[in-house]
Amino acid sequence: MSEHPINPVALVTGASSGIGMATAITFAKAGAKVVVAARRIKEGEEVVENIKREGGGASFFQVDVSKADEVKSLIERTVETYGHLDWACNNAGIEGAMASIVDCTEENWNEVININLTGMWLCMKYELIQMLKHGAGSIVNISSVNGFVGASHFAAYAASKHGIIGLTKSAANEYGQFGIRINVVCPGSIYTPMLERVDGGPVTPESWRNKVPLRRVGNPEEIANAVLWLCSGSASYVTGHSLVVDGGLLT
Repeated sequence: MSEHPINPVALVTGASSGIGMATAITFAKAGAKVVVAARRIKEGEEVVENIKREGGGASFFQVDVSKADEVKSLIERTVETYGHLDWACNNAGIEGAMASIVDCTEENWNEVININLTGMWLCMKYELIQMLKHGAGSIVNISSVNGFVGASHFAAYAASKHGIIGLTKSAANEYGQFGIRINVVCPGSIYTPMLERVDGGPVTPESWRNKVPLRRVGNPEEIANAVLWLCSGSASYVTGHSLVVDGGLLT
């Protein structure tokens, strides 16, 4: 079965802003029917309207990925609406509160792990159930460069992003035999609302000029392009791969 069908059906979680929004729009421009999934209704519906104004097809479904019943319903509604599921980008995530390991509360730890890691597993679980039915599919999970290195005062975030890489590799081992490819993209510093929150203010080219070999922060569209490539038939022999897109930050 072709890994790049003429009219693929794609799902993007955390698609109301940043990388998720850029990925949903990029998928639509590539001809996919896109399910925009997020907790924020107004912003998610605006993404759908933007896609439709450009001639694409999209639907918004609200979801909290940390809740199994909502994730199960999301995937079922996707298939009910479009008939099947070809591509999925699991992007939903939060950074959590800034705190040392000693000062991090159980509430903060659990919230970050439940959304970033448990939510990733739940999405994959129900996406795979559908993809197994037609013996093909591509899943791309969004981790971070902090899946390779620590993040001072954001230990829960770093732990979750390390876990996503391990989860992805394990799934790729299990489901490659069924024609399903599963990869992970690890962004560096990307111009998103999350980066501004972590930086404590507006992100400017000057603030990152000496931190990254390419001398700038990345754009969400640059991550979206990497996700699209991994989903497409152009990456047909790529699975279990951790693609770092960071402007050389880890170099």
